[in-house]
Amino acid sequence: MNAVVQDDLPPVAGSDDAIVQRLLDKGRLKDVDLARARRLHEETGGSLLTLLARLGLVSERDHAETVAEVLGLPLVSAKDAPDAPPESVALSVRFLKQFHLCPVGEDEAHVDLLMADPQDAYAIDAVQLATGRRVRAKVAPRAEIGDLIERWYGQGRSAMGAIVENADGEASGDLDDVEHLRDLASEAPVIRLVNLVIQRAVELRASDIHIEPFENRLKVRYRVDGVLEEGESPPANLTAAVISRVKIMAKLNIAERRLPQDGRIMLRVQGKELDLRVSTVPTAHGESVVMRLLDRETIVFDFERLGFTDAFLPQFLRVLEQPHGILLVTGPTGSGKTTTLYTALSRLNTSDVKIITVEDPVEYQIEGINQIQAKPQIGLDFANALRSIVRQDPDIIMIGEMRDLETARIAIQSALTGHLVLSTLHTNNAAGGITRLLDMGVEDYLLTSTVNGILAQRLVRRLEPTHAERYPASPEEIDKFGLRRYQPEGEIFLYRPRASAIAPTGYLGRTTIIEFLVMNDELRRAVMRHAGMGELEQLARQSGMRTMYEDGIAKALAGQTTIEEVLRVTEE
Repeated sequence: MNAVVQDDLPPVAGSDDAIVQRLLDKGRLKDVDLARARRLHEETGGSLLTLLARLGLVSERDHAETVAEVLGLPLVSAKDAPDAPPESVALSVRFLKQFHLCPVGEDEAHVDLLMADPQDAYAIDAVQLATGRRVRAKVAPRAEIGDLIERWYGQGRSAMGAIVENADGEASGDLDDVEHLRDLASEAPVIRLVNLVIQRAVELRASDIHIEPFENRLKVRYRVDGVLEEGESPPANLTAAVISRVKIMAKLNIAERRLPQDGRIMLRVQGKELDLRVSTVPTAHGESVVMRLLDRETIVFDFERLGFTDAFLPQFLRVLEQPHGILLVTGPTGSGKTTTLYTALSRLNTSDVKIITVEDPVEYQIEGINQIQAKPQIGLDFANALRSIVRQDPDIIMIGEMRDLETARIAIQSALTGHLVLSTLHTNNAAGGITRLLDMGVEDYLLTSTVNGILAQRLVRRLEPTHAERYPASPEEIDKFGLRRYQPEGEIFLYRPRASAIAPTGYLGRTTIIEFLVMNDELRRAVMRHAGMGELEQLARQSGMRTMYEDGIAKALAGQTTIEEVLRVTEE
């Protein structure tokens, strides 16, 4: 259904309840928040959905997607609107802002209307009376409609532009004066600016926010599905105030600008409980700040959701469920290693086993698991924590990262004395995990008797399935990527992303591509003679290991991702 003629099909009675129920079912709204909103709704009246949005209990994006889904209306992005409004639709700007709607198209009989709340019968009737034409409602997030109204009928300012207009233009001042900095960071416009940056990150589903000062500008970038996107930035004269505001929120020392600092912010944005890890480092033009967003409510520790296929998962679980030994997960920073380990721990977390972890930092808290935060500055590093852990009588130990020989040796001793040890390593592939441990100085006979398996992984962007475009692979692509190995018969199809209101890049979320090396007698003999990484990988492949590249190509053929994404994150 592309559009609904609003006066032929008036808003469905009880559709508010259906939308609220869908939000609950999708986990976008919590029962406790709904109960709170209902109590307030009894006092104030009006629309319950509007109240939920106003209280920040539901994000604008979730609200728009669910309304469009339940009412069968198109969800569109206001960013794709034409350069100018329809010429013959004259509505007051005050009315558009009050009801969060904006005309974006017209023909002789209809007006296309972007609406945040398409169930508002009064607003629809008013537009129909004013224009003498019927309304075709389309749904868009409230903030996007506000930006579009400002672009067309205002001074072209965005939400950030409106805040900056009220900010103190003399924000430079004496930046060595800590009290002056604190005052700047406590001004309402600066607080709203930082809140807007975090809110934008939530709307974009970003994993990180980068705030980077340069000589003449302050740059804000968001990492969405592993790729950095530049966003709208505050003016350079507010650099010190914005960075000081973030540091105050993270309880960091705003007077210390010569040393790196780490902190944490816990806050609630648009109905989501967020945990932000904040890192600052001094650069030539001020402090660079990176905030990692951990949405504690939406993380799901599920192997299938991570991208572990049926062909691969049983073999991995067999190794995971061995009573002792070492299981390693390798990959560069940001490749999902920690999430895989947490998923493995969740699987092993039963009442009859004791699990202790030592991490830096503790990213997700799991009930039933004893998690230790490493603090190297007071001498509690991985190696020292591990020595104490062993005396706590654990069954399973998880080490955030094997960074040095001492940590690796204690982990091996733990595995030899009957513990299952899980950890991560920074290497490019599974076979590289073995050579890395040997290079660290781990004795070959200890390595062969303790390591059960090494998993290597990368994250690739997942295609948004409803809009992905299927196309026949060309003979050149079939030859270049060896696609006939995966599909010997019939025409081979690949997929490419197509932008939509749900996913402007055509990608939505990420999935994992994996290779898993299982130690066997042949590999152990090769390790004892210190075989090179290439030979170890060749032996593992002869035993049935599928490389990350091969796993990625299989997922590209299945329509989960694109070949370009696989090539972006693998070396082949």
